[in-house]
Amino acid sequence: MSTVAGQHYPIACHAAHEVIARRGIHTVSMAQFQKHVAALASMLPERQHVLNLCADRYHFIVGFAAALARGQVSLMPSASVPVALRILAEDYPDIYALTDSGNTVALPSIVFPDDLDGHDPRPPAPIPGVRLSSIQFTSGSTGRPKPVPKSWSTLVHSARMSGIRLNAAQLQGATIVGTVPHQHSYGLESIVMLALQHGFAVEAATPLYPADIRAILERTPRPRILVSTPVHLRALVAEPEGMPKVDLILSATAPLPGPLAVAAESCFHAPLLEIYGCTEAGQVATRRTTQESDWHMFDGIAIHHDGTGNWASGPAVEGVAPLQDIIEITGPRHFRLGARAADLINIAGKRSSLPYLNGQLLSIPGVEDGVFLLDDTTTVGLVQRLIAIVVAPALSTGEVLQALRERIDPAFLPRRLAIVQSLPRNALGKLPRSDLLQLMEDTV
Repeated sequence: MSTVAGQHYPIACHAAHEVIARRGIHTVSMAQFQKHVAALASMLPERQHVLNLCADRYHFIVGFAAALARGQVSLMPSASVPVALRILAEDYPDIYALTDSGNTVALPSIVFPDDLDGHDPRPPAPIPGVRLSSIQFTSGSTGRPKPVPKSWSTLVHSARMSGIRLNAAQLQGATIVGTVPHQHSYGLESIVMLALQHGFAVEAATPLYPADIRAILERTPRPRILVSTPVHLRALVAEPEGMPKVDLILSATAPLPGPLAVAAESCFHAPLLEIYGCTEAGQVATRRTTQESDWHMFDGIAIHHDGTGNWASGPAVEGVAPLQDIIEITGPRHFRLGARAADLINIAGKRSSLPYLNGQLLSIPGVEDGVFLLDDTTTVGLVQRLIAIVVAPALSTGEVLQALRERIDPAFLPRRLAIVQSLPRNALGKLPRSDLLQLMEDTV
């Protein structure tokens, strides 16, 4: 499966009889999928940009493939909130939305058809690699979201290199169960594209709660691949009833603590691979967190440093893309990861990082969730101040602070600490800073 300039690549690499999606006890074959894609493609309006909001993962994949077949570009904002949609409508006036499950947006929309089986058009042809497939967007926390265009060949090459690293050939017939949204770059690459380019099936549901994840895994035949995040894995390994065996676990979106990686492998009786990447560069490297600290770059990926930062390039990267972390090259294909520059803290001449402090906070018995952050509202001059928000139903603020005193330097103790019922995590388990500051304001 080589990637050559000017080449065309199929939307999916399954045989006609192979299962491409599962929904409960029902399955969808590659032959059915091809008909569904071609049928939906013939129904799409004559517009250039589509916002695919389908909650059903199979509907999303059909919509993504149909738009690709029509030469339409899928827009994937970091959040589908009204402000983000307004910005998209301003920047892409011909946008329309593809929806299901009754969701409505303030955009021209079409609803995913209830039945595409009655149509029998010609299956979609392979797609030119140079075709623009999608535009992903950074979070826009410092301003207007930045578009990150991805060609079809970039997505294909990334998925194929990822599959080589994951030994996809040893997982033939596997089904991917994902707890992350498919509209995000991680979900698109590690669920949708990984399945399409390696003959895997995809579970149509996106389960979030441990009981739902257990039920779906129990009904899904092996081999099974679980695509998740540290936040979800923490909840899953804490389940007293345990979890069904899987054959591979993937984790991304946030640093994975070593003890949690060990617990996850024990819980699911499977190896866990952590993925390093970002929206701009896509997936860059992996590591077996329980066995190694260094990251192993995908074939063809090159990382270089200049006076402005670290940059990634290669066939799986669109152009040259920035990496926000501190990176130390440790070998021809390996690197070690430091904290992001924005996460480094210097208080009274002492240095630490937010990920390290968060790890110490989460190690406290009784702390179910928690996070440190810099409180810009109380920073005086160049002196940084920390605050912490914690989910710890059985502990008091004094008990949490005392436990922190035993774990971190006093310089990094939070000046304000709030105990709350839950943190405002999004679907990827991330914590928008503005939501945290508002939660602190409402609590303290």
